[in-house]
Amino acid sequence: MQSSSKLAATFPVENAPEALGARPGQSLLDRIGNTPLLRFDRLVAQRPGVTLLGKAEWYNPGGSVKDRAAANIILEGRHSGRFAPGKVLLDATSGNTGIAYAMLGAAEGFPVTLCMPTNVSVERKRILAAYGANIIYTDPGEGSDGAIRLARELAAKHPDLYFYADQYSNDSNWQAHYYGTANEIWQQTQGRITHFVAMLGTSGTFMGTTRRLKELNPAVQCVSLQPDSAFHGIEGAKHMASAIVPKIYDPGLADANLEIATEDAHAMARRIAQECGVLLGISAAAGLAGCLRVAEQTQIRKGRAAVVVTILCDSGDKYLSERFWTEK
Repeated sequence: MQSSSKLAATFPVENAPEALGARPGQSLLDRIGNTPLLRFDRLVAQRPGVTLLGKAEWYNPGGSVKDRAAANIILEGRHSGRFAPGKVLLDATSGNTGIAYAMLGAAEGFPVTLCMPTNVSVERKRILAAYGANIIYTDPGEGSDGAIRLARELAAKHPDLYFYADQYSNDSNWQAHYYGTANEIWQQTQGRITHFVAMLGTSGTFMGTTRRLKELNPAVQCVSLQPDSAFHGIEGAKHMASAIVPKIYDPGLADANLEIATEDAHAMARRIAQECGVLLGISAAAGLAGCLRVAEQTQIRKGRAAVVVTILCDSGDKYLSERFWTEK
């Protein structure tokens, strides 16, 4: 794995696509996926034999991993006829999937209505407003569950008006990662991945990627992460014990599950920004925090290396209004 510049010696792009920008005539859908892997050597400097990689999902046109699921849900909805012309796309979101829907709706010419807690970041709200999405805000105390309940209510009352995308129950969510994300990781690591670590929200990223990686190599250890309490500050993540559990979630797929404190995610986001020059979103930072715990628990056999891969769901630019950046 060679770096292409001095800066890249710390964070080289692993087998990045030849051109990350849009080529002439390329659509938004064409630009989703094929995101690079970044190396985080400094984080595992005290763990010889461990390579830590993060998939930089902010390279997607909507700026997050949720572009993958949103695009697949829309394509399947069109193909099946459930998302017929004239219908409004409706879903509950904590922000990133909503941004993906709104971006694609603006590009493809369909209206989008989103149910979303009022306490999501200011940046998320402004991006959605810029795309022209219709936002119905819900009680922040109910988190994403309150948004889900309202979306279900609207869909039941107006079935002819809405295409209820229902990212928490839609198999197209996890299938986007089964056919896309997992195969990209396998190719980019040349099949050397030993551990896959990811946060749980809708659980689609973890479910789809894990299913495919296990088919490619059953020995790959897949570790799911979730907040350590019902009241947390990791946007998009779910504390499964206290939340409405997504229908697509299968707890039996994970080899292990770790809980991450919000404070640890915040601390990791500050550390990566100040030591490595990379701005990460809170759930992405939580993923790296989980990877460090996995690395600490991993016994490296002589002559063998551990390659730990996580999903960096988005960058930190949607969270810059948060106060934790300046906390000590």
